[in-house]
This record gives sequence, structure tokens and C-alpha cells, in this order.
Amino acid sequence: MIEARHLRVLRAVAATGSFSAAGRELGCTQPAVSQQMKALESSVGTPLLVRSGRETRLTQAGEALVRHAAGILSGLTAAEEEVAAIAGLRAGRVRLVSFPSGSSTLVPTALAALRAAHPGTRVSLEEAEPPRSVELLREGDCDIALAFRYERGTDDGAVARPGEGEWDDLVVRPLLTDRLVALVPERHRLARVASVAIDDLSAEPWIAGCPRCRGQLVQVCERAGFTPRIDFATDDYPAVVGLVGAGLGVAVLPELAIESVRPRGVRAVALEPAVRREIVALTLPDLAQVPAVTATLEQLGRAARR
Repeated sequence: MIEARHLRVLRAVAATGSFSAAGRELGCTQPAVSQQMKALESSVGTPLLVRSGRETRLTQAGEALVRHAAGILSGLTAAEEEVAAIAGLRAGRVRLVSFPSGSSTLVPTALAALRAAHPGTRVSLEEAEPPRSVELLREGDCDIALAFRYERGTDDGAVARPGEGEWDDLVVRPLLTDRLVALVPERHRLARVASVAIDDLSAEPWIAGCPRCRGQLVQVCERAGFTPRIDFATDDYPAVVGLVGAGLGVAVLPELAIESVRPRGVRAVALEPAVRREIVALTLPDLAQVPAVTATLEQLGRAARR
């Protein structure tokens, strides 16, 4: 195997014409130069230098190797500089996938702070709901996935920790706990109450959200003893708010989603007992060691705390 340090010594010998002069240029002894040249000739399997008295000249193989050494060493130097820039956050790329309400609330604050602190770090953003966002992370198509999971109700009415075991192979950075609230038209009979039980809405038409949120809604309602009549379903949170505001039904949305829209004609009412989802940032263990990924996770955490 040809080593870069041996190529540097060979170039110095070719430029200066002797082992001793090359040693002076490189700051090492003449025997050290001789030893490295023997190691290089052993690696390539052919003589590279011919010594005649005080003169040292290149063989044809030596000339060929010196000719290629400049490109090899310059490419290696460029690679070292690029890696150093990434490690020092002067450069780097992070591919982030987030669900929509996270994209409109947590992500802008985090990325603005990241750009201010590390302007050379580039972040790309795509939207996907879990579990698809988690699949993209495991498939290598993103570096960080912003995701959520709901608390699970048990048969005795207790609350179990959400999704135990589902992310055991990932690095999980908890960000915040997001509480779900009921949305009703502002002239609804329950618009002025402080809180509402889910079964108080059992006779209402429903507007449901994303598939995972829709599934959670059905589970919560069924635990309360009824199946919701879902008249409309949309992944678009402003559309949910608009449909409720038009008096076409009621909905349950996370507080984070309501922050991302301008609710008009609706009232948000607390649900009792509370229904919550855990918001997290996920990455792979190896990616967690990458400086740009670490910096992005830190800024997402700060945005959540704010």
C-alpha cells in the first residue's frame, strides 16, 4: 500500500536530488529518508531511485510515481481540509424530515439559530408524518427525523409510556409534550366551557386529521364508548380549522398544530382526561457523532424549550 508520507518524501528527493537535502527540507535525518524510500519501493515492488555517487536519480517507475504524486497529494489535502471544515462546522449538510406542525413551529426557529451560529452548515427540509419519516431515517434518506408518538391508554384507564421499544435502535432526543385540545365552532354549546370530556362530543360530526392522528382519535373515542362519525378527513391543519369554523363539525388537534395556523371562528377547549403526544427528534447512533447533526439537534431542543 502506498502511503502519503512516502510520496511526500519521494517528491522531496526528486526535487532536491539527494537524501540528505530532502531530509533537511522535510526536517528529518538522511537515514529516515532512506528508510522511507526502501518502504515505498517494497510497497510498489520495483526500484524507484538509483544512487550513483552523490547523485540520486529517478527510475522510470519513480518518474511515473512522482508525476502522479502531485495529484494524489493535492486531492488528499483537499479532502483533509473539507473534513476539517465539516468537523469544525464551517461546512456540512443535514437532511431533516419533519411533520407539518413541527415544520411550521419548531423548525424555523431552530434553523434560523443554526444558520446564525454556523452559516456554512446547510439544512434541507422535507415533510413526512411518522412512521414514514422514521422509515426514511432508517433507509438512509435523511439524517434527522422530527416525529411524535401518542400516549397509550390501558384497559384500567391508566396511561402507558408511548411506543416503548419502537425506537430502541435510534437516538431519541425528547423535545416537548404536546397536549391535544378539542376544537368547536365559536357558537357551539361547549365553546365557553373550560374543559370537555371526549364523550361529550360523541353525537357530533367530526373532522379528522392525518392518518396517524385519525387512528388516535378513533382509539380515544372507542375507549370512551363511542365511534366518531367522521364526515371530513384532511392532512391540512388550516383546512381542519376552517371546516370547524364553518360549523361543519368538531375536531381534536395538538396544540402545536393550532400554533401553526390562525384559528378563526373556533374555540379551543381542553380535553379531560388529557391526551398527549411526545415530540422527539430521531437520528441514527453513528449520525449522532456528526457535528452538524449534533448542532441541529441542540437547536431543535432550544426551540422546543422556547
